[in-house]
Amino acid sequence: MPKRVDHEERRTQIAEALVRVAGRRGLHAVGMREVAAEAGVSLRLVQYYFETKEKLLLYGLQQLAAHLGARVAERLAGDNPGPRATIEALLRESLPTDEESRTFHLVYTSYAVLAVTDEALAAQPFTDGPDAAEDAVTRLLRQAQDARLTAPDMDARREAAGLLAMSAGLGTSILVGQRTPDSALAVLRLHLDRLFPEGGSDPASG
Repeated sequence: MPKRVDHEERRTQIAEALVRVAGRRGLHAVGMREVAAEAGVSLRLVQYYFETKEKLLLYGLQQLAAHLGARVAERLAGDNPGPRATIEALLRESLPTDEESRTFHLVYTSYAVLAVTDEALAAQPFTDGPDAAEDAVTRLLRQAQDARLTAPDMDARREAAGLLAMSAGLGTSILVGQRTPDSALAVLRLHLDRLFPEGGSDPASG
């Protein structure tokens, strides 16, 4: 009896190959043929699952976001984190501090740049991921307000957007060698200290 194919597993295998190639060569240089070779499958199979390079790139981006979520969950495992600790874990895992997070930042940033000039990429729902991250941080900041951990008149949505934009910029500065991961993390913590003043931080954020 032939082995049943797990289609989601196969799609993930191909997407992970895309990420590996993009991490080595840059997203602009990635083609479906190179991804097929990296994944150890035929070009026809890659085309069967994704049809176009743009759909493959989008799925790869979604896989990166899923891996980031798993890393954040792993960092917080076993704790009972409050809003600040959870936000810090999310922002910290977004920084390129190891090979996996470096690849995430490099590929994610490259996709954003390509989407500006490539009409096919621009037509894909690229902002779904950033919107979801902003919504998540906004919810956490509002939880902090409800718990009186931060200022009641804070604009949670604007602060969330600012934190995520700062994290993205700091990530790029690490990639190009402008600053170290530790110095970038210190900047993030400085701004979190502003939002969660002394005496207002949750216990898990220390």
